[in-house]
Amino acid sequence: MSSRSGFSHDAVVIGAGMGGGLAGRALADAGLSVLFLERGPTPPRRAVNDLATQFTDPYARELLGCWPAPTRAHVGGVLGLPPPTQGVGPGGTSAFYAAAMERPARRDLETVGAMVHPTGGWPAGYDEFAPWFDRAQAMLYLNGTPDPLGEPVAAPLLAPRPLSPAHEAHAERLRNRGLHPYRTPLAIRNLPGCLECIGHRCPMPCKMDGRSAGVEPALATGRAEMWDRAVVRRLLGQGRRVESVEVEIDGCLRVVRAPVVVLAAGALSSPRLLLASASGDWGQGCANGSGLVGRGLMFHLNEFFALWPPRGLSHQGPRKVFSMRDLYDGDSGAGPERWGLVQALGISAEYGLILAALRSRLESSGLRRVPGLREALMLPAALAAKLLGSADIYAAMLEDLPNDDNFVAHDPRNPDDLLFWYDFTAELLARRRRLRRQLVRRFGRGRVLFLNHRPEINYTHPCGTLRFSDDPAKGVLNRDCRAHELDNLYVVDASFMPTSTGVNPSLTIAANALRVASIIAASCNGAP
Repeated sequence: MSSRSGFSHDAVVIGAGMGGGLAGRALADAGLSVLFLERGPTPPRRAVNDLATQFTDPYARELLGCWPAPTRAHVGGVLGLPPPTQGVGPGGTSAFYAAAMERPARRDLETVGAMVHPTGGWPAGYDEFAPWFDRAQAMLYLNGTPDPLGEPVAAPLLAPRPLSPAHEAHAERLRNRGLHPYRTPLAIRNLPGCLECIGHRCPMPCKMDGRSAGVEPALATGRAEMWDRAVVRRLLGQGRRVESVEVEIDGCLRVVRAPVVVLAAGALSSPRLLLASASGDWGQGCANGSGLVGRGLMFHLNEFFALWPPRGLSHQGPRKVFSMRDLYDGDSGAGPERWGLVQALGISAEYGLILAALRSRLESSGLRRVPGLREALMLPAALAAKLLGSADIYAAMLEDLPNDDNFVAHDPRNPDDLLFWYDFTAELLARRRRLRRQLVRRFGRGRVLFLNHRPEINYTHPCGTLRFSDDPAKGVLNRDCRAHELDNLYVVDASFMPTSTGVNPSLTIAANALRVASIIAASCNGAP
């Protein structure tokens, strides 16, 4: 390991998900020594469980790759426990993701024509990010087809698996309606025996996540090591430097020092850790002189609906098939506005999903107090499941916009809890209503069955809680994703994003992690 300045490692990376894993790999590839500090245990490679565990025992939850304490969310002023979405262990949440890796559009990062960017634009624009999208695409073995409505990209995608006859016919039906389906870019290598592993761990290095594309290649260089079950409690330091990291292992506190600290614990946990590090010069928390640490929390809103491929044809083929950007940009009547991606989820309309959708509608109606009605919905749900049969579930992802009243907090009495406040703005709900109307119009009345009535937060897409900005009064990080107030703290998870964009965030996280790692490596290797 490195002996520079007496440190045992050149960089400590806190978190081994998509951002931390790829940043750590890039640093190791550049010749630096890296220590990953990962909260969760390392599961056997053959583990295939999903993340949606309802266990309450912290030890059992961690064994299954789930954050040990249930998340506490105040949504619309009401305290609730959303479904588990924060992963731990190598790969983090990405070990469970569905591998969709969409490239954002130029308008996501900067003003394009009449589509004015809500923040004025990201500090690093689309052209600066483009080569890093290309690099991430190659490292993650993305396969799919180009978006016919998108701008050309330099790096072609790998060829996807052939569609089933039913989905080939469905693609033609969608095109006949004037829509533009393309094969969703997937970070899946399609090795022999590939199961796609949508929503659960992959037993092979086939699905490219933070573990398979990041941590494991980094460890293979011999310049990286990982401490798992390592609970980072605080960052310690004063003035403009993080001097050490306080980490708890097997109930004992240890202190780790490195010239560079890379924070990648996730958009809910990274700000929690900075707030927990308040002391001395950092009275409001580490890097929080602006008071913005944890502020600006965003997700996406999902509109779930079912579409029927043509009947009588085989469905044998890949499950996660199409994306469409026909509704990426909308019209408020007063000008263009931001909607988002439509994407097949790779799941079918089954009894449990339909029953949950019907009960959601009941709970938001005036009939919710009618005795026995909740139980009576089981029969229509069973009939609907039989009718839907082979229907595919799609989600329209409505872009969320930053609101500093939506925030992550730290509870000193329960330091392991993930705690946040979130409310729907009137502007967001108005955009949602317009999007739903357009979904019916574009896909055909009678051909769309909505599966949610109330707004549905996509809890798997938190972002924006440590946003980057050229102005220290408007963001926690600078354009290099280094904390404005510190010389050696960088952030490479979804916290950095100043807007949520209209697509899944994974490719943006990966590209930014590689971009920031190149900046760190150049600095450590003496580049001007």
